[in-house]
Amino acid sequence: MKIGILGAMREEITPILELLGEHKSVEYGKNIYYTASYGENELVIAYSKIGKVFASLTASVMIEKFGVEKLLFSGVAGAINPELKIGDLLYATKLTQHDLDITAFGHPFGFVPEGAVFIESSDELNSIADEVAKSREIKLGKGVIATGDQFIADSSRKEWIRTTFGADALEMEGVAVAVVCDSLNVPFFVLRAISDSADDSADIDFDSFLEKSAKVSADFIMDMLKLIK
Repeated sequence: MKIGILGAMREEITPILELLGEHKSVEYGKNIYYTASYGENELVIAYSKIGKVFASLTASVMIEKFGVEKLLFSGVAGAINPELKIGDLLYATKLTQHDLDITAFGHPFGFVPEGAVFIESSDELNSIADEVAKSREIKLGKGVIATGDQFIADSSRKEWIRTTFGADALEMEGVAVAVVCDSLNVPFFVLRAISDSADDSADIDFDSFLEKSAKVSADFIMDMLKLIK
């Protein structure tokens, strides 16, 4: 099985590369793709850079050039569900584009003709994640993740996204990966560590949090790999 592991930022894949140790690198399309073996699986690892366009490009290259058969995405997200706290892990059951708006033509937010408001993730991979969380005795949430090419700081906009899409968290890449994988029939999984709460009440050092959460997510993803056949 050839499995893709994708993050948006370099920091999000560095712990995975460190855990793997030996790996090779391939430059393609102004990016670097790392290849390695892990048990019975072949891995392709990359960071896309931030945003939906780069995420779409990188996911497409992983599938079309490198032959990835399943794709795991790992990164950070902001909470808009007040029950989520900083440091919580959450996977997406489905994803949507909160900044896609052609409502002037009578369509709902997040929809374009021949598309869908929501893209559902892989039940199989989500079940494996639940199994890993149970074995590690850690809390793992699940819910709707909303993606857009905007960093949302305005509380009223956050509430609009939560109300409109029933979303639990916000980020900038997930649904782009989802659309690519869904179109090309590749099962996918999106894991996010919560970096800020819905009320913005906590003050954290983001760089420090990113480093710590990346290590936690890396361990989690590596345990998932052991169960993917």
